[in-house]
Amino acid sequence: MQPSPLANPLATVVQLETSGSQLDGVPQDLENSIRFAGAQLTQAAGMLLRLPQEVIAQALVVFMRFWIGGDGGSLAEFGAEQVSAASLYTTTKLSAWPKSPRSIINAYAYLATLPSLSPPPEQPKPDSYYVSEGTYQTRRTTLFQAEQRILQTLGFHLHVSLPYTLCITYLQALDIFSHPRAAELAKRAVAYLNTALLSPQLLYLTHQPSSLATAAIYLAAKETGIKMPDVEWWEVFDTDREELGFLVVGLLSVESFAEEERAKWEGRSIPMTVEELEAEMKRGDGGN
Repeated sequence: MQPSPLANPLATVVQLETSGSQLDGVPQDLENSIRFAGAQLTQAAGMLLRLPQEVIAQALVVFMRFWIGGDGGSLAEFGAEQVSAASLYTTTKLSAWPKSPRSIINAYAYLATLPSLSPPPEQPKPDSYYVSEGTYQTRRTTLFQAEQRILQTLGFHLHVSLPYTLCITYLQALDIFSHPRAAELAKRAVAYLNTALLSPQLLYLTHQPSSLATAAIYLAAKETGIKMPDVEWWEVFDTDREELGFLVVGLLSVESFAEEERAKWEGRSIPMTVEELEAEMKRGDGGN
């Protein structure tokens, strides 16, 4: 049977139980921190390159898929920054907004000079993120190596179905756009879909786009106070009450997880390369 273009291959229970990084001795909490930081880096790089959110979202899903399962990629072999760049590069090649290796490398070189991914009070000096020709050639080779490993690990299956269009379609089916605050609800729903991309629970890898869109609409309607149908409307969109409840909790927990990560790593840098990871593990605190 041909898979639906609106559905994604979901992670199996076995894949979620362990990862290549954990098999190589990386503590799970440290892996979660690095994976979360890598997702934020991918989002920031995509925005810096002025890519549409749909393309950035596809790159984020590819980035997350790479790490899961015992056969997945390992942080002991590939740094999160390296895989982030390769995920973005590979995804843009398949889109209407391809980016050259130089553009990708320059974007990540710039972001590496920032103390955080928030806009700095002062722009860094150009010479701080200048990439020499020799450095560029080295990083380009590294980029291509990571791209090749991503393709091998994922079996060249890079299809990603996103929930954004479904979300708007569901709002139309529910006749939400007749409400004066419909635009606010739609904006909040899309924001939740973007938040889900960063979820440590890997919501995009464990739930179909239809369920993600439904949960985002449910939360957005609660926040805006727009009354939804009195019936269990989510079941029309192939989402049962149990799954809806799980997704609602998962979406709401991302903010608290992000705050915990900021507190845990305050004053320290999250290891985004293999060398930095080795140094962090040698300190013996596992990121705590």
